[in-house]
Amino acid sequence: MTDLIKMTATEAVALLKAGEVSPHELIDASEKRISETDGAVNALPTLCFERARQHADALAKDVISDRPNHHLHGLPIAIKDLTPVKGVRFTQGSTIYTDQIATHSDLMVERLEECGGIVVAKANTPEFGAGAQTFNEVFGTTTNPWNTSKTPGGSSGGSAASLAAGQVWLAQGSDYGGSLRIPASFSGVVGLRPSPKRVAHGPSGLPFGLNSVEGPMARNVPDVALMLDMMVGEHIADPCSLPAPQQSYVDCLKSVPKFGKVAYSPNLGVCPIDPEVAAICANAAKDFTNYCAGVEEDCFDLSDGEEMFQVLRAAQFSAAHAPKLESDRDKLKPEFIWNVEKGMALTAGEIGKALRDQAVLYQGVVEFFGDYDLLLCPTVMVPPFDHNLRYIEEVNGQKFDNYLTWLSMTFLLTNTACPTISVPCGFTKDGLPVGLQIMAPNGREDIVLQAAYAYERDHDFATQVPIMPRVPS
Repeated sequence: MTDLIKMTATEAVALLKAGEVSPHELIDASEKRISETDGAVNALPTLCFERARQHADALAKDVISDRPNHHLHGLPIAIKDLTPVKGVRFTQGSTIYTDQIATHSDLMVERLEECGGIVVAKANTPEFGAGAQTFNEVFGTTTNPWNTSKTPGGSSGGSAASLAAGQVWLAQGSDYGGSLRIPASFSGVVGLRPSPKRVAHGPSGLPFGLNSVEGPMARNVPDVALMLDMMVGEHIADPCSLPAPQQSYVDCLKSVPKFGKVAYSPNLGVCPIDPEVAAICANAAKDFTNYCAGVEEDCFDLSDGEEMFQVLRAAQFSAAHAPKLESDRDKLKPEFIWNVEKGMALTAGEIGKALRDQAVLYQGVVEFFGDYDLLLCPTVMVPPFDHNLRYIEEVNGQKFDNYLTWLSMTFLLTNTACPTISVPCGFTKDGLPVGLQIMAPNGREDIVLQAAYAYERDHDFATQVPIMPRVPS
């Protein structure tokens, strides 16, 4: 069981494909590991092992000889509790839906299951994904396996913690302001925010929204590529969704090029950064000179980025959730209410300006990638912090007046619609993980994965998970 848990997803799938291990054996290993570790981390509070075993039995009768390289062959996975899985409890982290059972699966889940992924659990998330600290009134707080007094971040905190603790081999997350990248950084795993519509999902209440995306999380870059291959592809239920690329993401890692010029920004020009995080990421950027023609300190203009993000996020939040304030206001956390009300108070002029500013930003990004192949920067401005804090209110003497500003290293890049990955790049003196963000032009997930893999191969961070949760004395 221990040997199975320590395997990468790629290794486990190879054994499944060869018939050397069965889906039931991996399901048993996952169940055992969750029972050993989840009391400390509370990553996967909703389990569905009976459903998983039924799926494994059905999979045994499936003929997959025509798609052997595009199949997970029965690998257990976790799905974030913002996403429905038919027949499984679906709370979205809110007491409004404490006892809700999903009547359908998201089409992304259907695609993963069609590709041989077996859902064994739902991962914890903050209420409706609001905030990058994973706690809610239904299931409580998720903690960081590296130190259970700390947060794994959010909103895909349950997914990240489950990977770091070895409970599953792959986990799905979602990302608007950094919900894949922040928990990946805090938990010492890898999280990829794809380009909008790269991963189709739904049916959605806002199918034409482009800012929130679904993506893969894993313990290393090849496993992220493997999961992304199983997630991509257009679907009629998700308008504007993108077709799968001609070359698989796994195959693109077989030949990693030497990159041209690469830019590094220590703070995206506007963010305060914890000194220890800054030093670790600067060292990682220096190491990156081994894989490119040179690293220069540079960035496109993000001086209007926070206002742009705050307006567009609030507008989307109010569009998605305003009715909840009328029906269930007393059950909602204050940060959520603030964000919805901010959106409801916006004028058409404010939204219009934000959209125009985003267009100017994107043209600047296009010009930037005419000079550089990649942008590197820290993933989060701080290392993992006490899980009793709702959010970070101050960094380097700079105070924040809302629950989102401390996420600006990630959400400023959300505005660009470009794929961005967080890959482990070091540890603080207290042994807490730090992540490096790598961004490439829109639609080029292959470049992001190749760059992350080039760095990962020469460093030993990916092999340090999974770990047993470390409970401070």
